[in-house]
Amino acid sequence: MTSTDADAPTEGGGVDILTFGCRLNTYESEVMRGHAAGLDDVIIVNTCAVTGEAERQARQAIRRAHRQRPGARIVVTGCAAQIDPDRWAAIPGVSRVLGNEDKLKAESWSAKALTEGHAVSDIMAAKETAAHLVTDFAGRTRAFVQVQQGCDHRCTFCIIPFGRGPSRSVPVGAVVEQVRALVTAGYREVVLTGVDITSWGGDLPGTPRLGQLCRRVLALVPELERLRLSSVDPVEIDEGIWRLLENENRFMPYLHLSLQAGSDMILKRMKRRHLVADAAAVIDRARSIRPEIGIGADLIAGFPTEDEPLFEETVAFLEQAALPYLHVFPYSARPDTPAARMPAIPVAERKSRAARIRAIGDQAAQTYYRSLLGRDLRVLMETPESGHSAEFAPVRLAEGRSEAGRIEILRATAVDEGGLVAEIV
Repeated sequence: MTSTDADAPTEGGGVDILTFGCRLNTYESEVMRGHAAGLDDVIIVNTCAVTGEAERQARQAIRRAHRQRPGARIVVTGCAAQIDPDRWAAIPGVSRVLGNEDKLKAESWSAKALTEGHAVSDIMAAKETAAHLVTDFAGRTRAFVQVQQGCDHRCTFCIIPFGRGPSRSVPVGAVVEQVRALVTAGYREVVLTGVDITSWGGDLPGTPRLGQLCRRVLALVPELERLRLSSVDPVEIDEGIWRLLENENRFMPYLHLSLQAGSDMILKRMKRRHLVADAAAVIDRARSIRPEIGIGADLIAGFPTEDEPLFEETVAFLEQAALPYLHVFPYSARPDTPAARMPAIPVAERKSRAARIRAIGDQAAQTYYRSLLGRDLRVLMETPESGHSAEFAPVRLAEGRSEAGRIEILRATAVDEGGLVAEIV
């Protein structure tokens, strides 16, 4: 789903990047930062197309940037720009639109290239994903590594395959090289990311699975202290991943499921590959292996045709599953998707349902945090006062300070609205 790492651009000079959307966009922004390092007075806006709100925020950011720095060259890229380049090119202040393949090419970021107009390649013709060596993630203590790109599935609500193209995998050797470089640069935790990472390997010789990639990374980069996965499809978690959860302490006890709904009828209308029982089985298995595991899920509230009884099915499932980390979004119609032609739920009702699901998630999170009280947690400090545990629980120090980037052993002593309060052991 979508999160925003976009701040207002600085007052002038250099290259500023405003990133909207997923962790893959965060990774790609760092690739572009490296390619564009020699440019001056350029603002890059890396857009997301998952929801209309994500697009609205990006348009707002472009207009704000143009007001604040009218002389800057604004380059718009990302999924929204790939899908509808003309719309973004028409916004005042935009000097260039780059497609998702084009933005990752070094030659797109020469001073000469910035004067040559828009460049948006046919993403559906993409056959492979190039590896990019990124060793710095501005302002972050955990690093992201792209292992996969694109998606071959066609969920009825989703437009992202048309922004990202077909599924294609980064070979093991290139992933290992990237992880090794990040560890050498001082990163203690790496997150493997992509559009549909559980499809990794399907286009590689021998069709390896994601669990095999994780095992190879951990074996070949023994200095890596923590390996984490981004969102996974519940029915595509392979046995290799389960074995790592059971036997490998460096493989973080955390799963984030691309769930979307807790009603079989809605899941079928979404054209998802799992049913509620499949998701429940994954959750039960994860907790049987690692009882303390943190589990999250992406959810869409107010999907077309979701009447009150069907919504209550999702509510009942979530109350039973008690997942502490919910990413909840009101349904947002995407142009030319099948769901956009289905009978819609009123926008106000979508928002109301999203709020209700978030409240269930908040309650589950508080219960989960209380279950960690008294435990010694390995916390990656993101500031001198706070960070996240291996289970991805937010933790802050009751007193004292550490150092951003360190892994501290902290004992959870209390729970507040933001997560756990802890002391250094």
